[in-house]
Amino acid sequence: MTDVMSDIKVEEAAAVDVVDEGLVTELVARAQAGGMKLTGEGGLLAELTRKVLESALEGELTDHLGHEPGERAEEGRENYRNGRRSKTVTTEVGPVEIAVPRDRAGTFEPQLVKKRQRRLGGVDEMVLSLSAKGLTHGEISAHLAEVYGTEVSKSTISTITDSVMAGMAEWQNRPLDRGRFPLIVANQR
Repeated sequence: MTDVMSDIKVEEAAAVDVVDEGLVTELVARAQAGGMKLTGEGGLLAELTRKVLESALEGELTDHLGHEPGERAEEGRENYRNGRRSKTVTTEVGPVEIAVPRDRAGTFEPQLVKKRQRRLGGVDEMVLSLSAKGLTHGEISAHLAEVYGTEVSKSTISTITDSVMAGMAEWQNRPLDRGRFPLIVANQR
């Protein structure tokens, strides 16, 4: 138990080191002075989410290409940046439109927000949690629209819950290890 608690404190300390309190206070004050909402579509959290995602995607492309943006071409270099494409992803703070960078050769496979991915992981977890609490697909869809301002169709919710159910069925039907479950395995003969 002590190890788990110390790990949590280390993670919290690392998060505090990354987040500058003065910068956060300034951002909130500037948003409020400019009439910007803190949450919801077009709010400060959505804008910060967009900036962080786009910055991370640019970093991924830089790593993939092996050179910084605007660097002069070297001999033998065949792949370059090739603009961006717009994409809306559903996040825990609502829908966020991001600009995903591209490369000329089309070999860049982003990992943070994969190609054809429209939802970040936290949304799937919310859907599963609400489903586990007994809400219907329609109620989950309405809840996400009301609270997060994002449209998630009943069929998308069904797809999310079905993928978990398939994994659960596979886990339930797995062969049991004799060493770990000797009584159960003996009774299954």
